[in-house]
Amino acid sequence: MMQIEQKILIVGTPSERVTSLYCIFEFLGEQCEIVSADNLIELVESARYRALVITDQTTVDSIKNISTIAPWQPILLLGKASLTLSNILGVIEEPFNYPQLTELLHFCQVFGQVKKEQVPTSGNQTKLFRSLVGRSEGIANVRHLISQVAGSEATVLILGQSGTGKEVVARNIHYMSERRNGPFIPVNCGAIPPELLESELFGHEKGSFTGAISARKGRFELAEGGTLFLDEIGDMPLQMQVKLLRVLQERVFERVGGSKTISTNVRVVAATHRDLETMIEENEFREDLYYRLNVFPIEMPSLSERSEDVPLLLQELVSRVFNEGRGKVRFTQRTIESLKEHTWSGNVRELSNLVERLTILYPGGLVDVNDLPRKYRYIEVPEYSVDISEEQLERDALASIFSDDEPVELPETRFPTELPPEGVNLKDLLAELEIDMIRQALEQQDSVVARAAEMLGIRRTTLVEKMRKYGMGKE
Repeated sequence: MMQIEQKILIVGTPSERVTSLYCIFEFLGEQCEIVSADNLIELVESARYRALVITDQTTVDSIKNISTIAPWQPILLLGKASLTLSNILGVIEEPFNYPQLTELLHFCQVFGQVKKEQVPTSGNQTKLFRSLVGRSEGIANVRHLISQVAGSEATVLILGQSGTGKEVVARNIHYMSERRNGPFIPVNCGAIPPELLESELFGHEKGSFTGAISARKGRFELAEGGTLFLDEIGDMPLQMQVKLLRVLQERVFERVGGSKTISTNVRVVAATHRDLETMIEENEFREDLYYRLNVFPIEMPSLSERSEDVPLLLQELVSRVFNEGRGKVRFTQRTIESLKEHTWSGNVRELSNLVERLTILYPGGLVDVNDLPRKYRYIEVPEYSVDISEEQLERDALASIFSDDEPVELPETRFPTELPPEGVNLKDLLAELEIDMIRQALEQQDSVVARAAEMLGIRRTTLVEKMRKYGMGKE
């Protein structure tokens, strides 16, 4: 079975330009390796790479048959190297620049997706791994542990706060294991009532309890040959813990109401946000089950422990929302710095929800600190306001007052309907009208300025300025 590597091979003799390209790819978060042309054919026959970068003409001359050997392999040329093959997707021009490199890597990704069916899938690369975005030490350690345990059959216990991505880890373990072609079945032990949990896990026979009108397979049977993910294992009742322990030890179980012993070939991955060792001391969790589950523990760091990953997570979450057709939002640098200061009690899930909310509020916009909900503002930034003259404010207010569909009824005693022979002072008359309208709005809205402004069809700040101008208070 062909191995799939999430790696870029830079093919050629080490030089200043090759080293420079290597450093740039590393900076972009790509895994890189510089290899010689002598080893290339052997490498591409046994594995498939994210991209091959051919750096000189000497290398080109030695690999002209690579298109026949590995038609699925995307290839990029560096500078003046010249070669005509169907899987050459572009040329990296010098000097190097970010837009060009990212565009070419995207071409390689699309090419790989189109050609994917020609090559057997392997667990050494998984699209889910992008969910574990970050360069922090904590997340790098999690990736390392996943790669170590995925190929074994060991039971894994994933620890961490809610929202850190424990199910993402479980899915990565599954898709990087030999069971990747089998089902991945998640079960939230805390979301299923205790009296139904046994039936959910082990299934039931017809007539075994009220409502069991037919036999039904449980999650263990549905996960046969694959992985069963038991989320929130700390919420499992004690009586169910005993039955789960038997399955882990003997690899057999019976359906509810049945007597037939069923063998199971399932890998169990469990997760919890609770402190199981403390629960053991309080007799809320079985110690023998704990040691059965805790063969290989992986602890997911909280987002507050890896705040340096927030910019990369934002980029990933924005891309996901955009790819789902729900718009795109951007962030100023000070907004990112502010978000890095937040404690994130809801972890990555909370950050994801915030990105979705901001996408709805500012589709295609640029979010600054003052656009964030108040609890995410850790940097003081003065509110930006457009300077408008007092005359313009008056014109806006009068336009708002007189633009209603229904005409404003003026008190006959105060405002004449016809122009008297001696004339009027229009400025004073309009000011008196404005004062009267503001007073009525405030009275009707119980002196709530925001609602009075809405009633008058003007902004709250405009109303406040007018009240200040006329010496009016709320009372």
